[in-house]
Amino acid sequence: MADDVTILAVDDSASIRKLVELTLRREGYAVVTAGSGLAALAAVAQHRPSLVLLDVMLVALDGFQLCRALRANPELADLPIVMLTGRESAADRATGEAAGVSAYLTKPFRPEELLTVVRAQLGCQDGIHSRVVSEMGIVS
Repeated sequence: MADDVTILAVDDSASIRKLVELTLRREGYAVVTAGSGLAALAAVAQHRPSLVLLDVMLVALDGFQLCRALRANPELADLPIVMLTGRESAADRATGEAAGVSAYLTKPFRPEELLTVVRAQLGCQDGIHSRVVSEMGIVS
């Protein structure tokens, strides 16, 4: 499944973008990165990712604003958006939920936690995808 999945990682920290990129590429995902909200909008238009990992603290357009902008586009309404942020208060989580995030993961995070959330959002948690494909007689 990872072969045909592109994930957009949006964070103002180059080191976080690199960690996320390396973690996901090791699992076979294609990864596109952006360092700002405006760059993320352009990347979504160009690459049509399967999932977006989104920090809150971004230049010009913060993560909550970006999430609302993506949700306002009917073509992107079902795009999984995971907040990956250091902002962990209940108020921040509520703001994210109101903006339309699909899941919320706080920093610092372990790579295994990131992969679990990504797989769950892509619908392939715990080998469910492989089992369903196998039961259907499809070779993937």
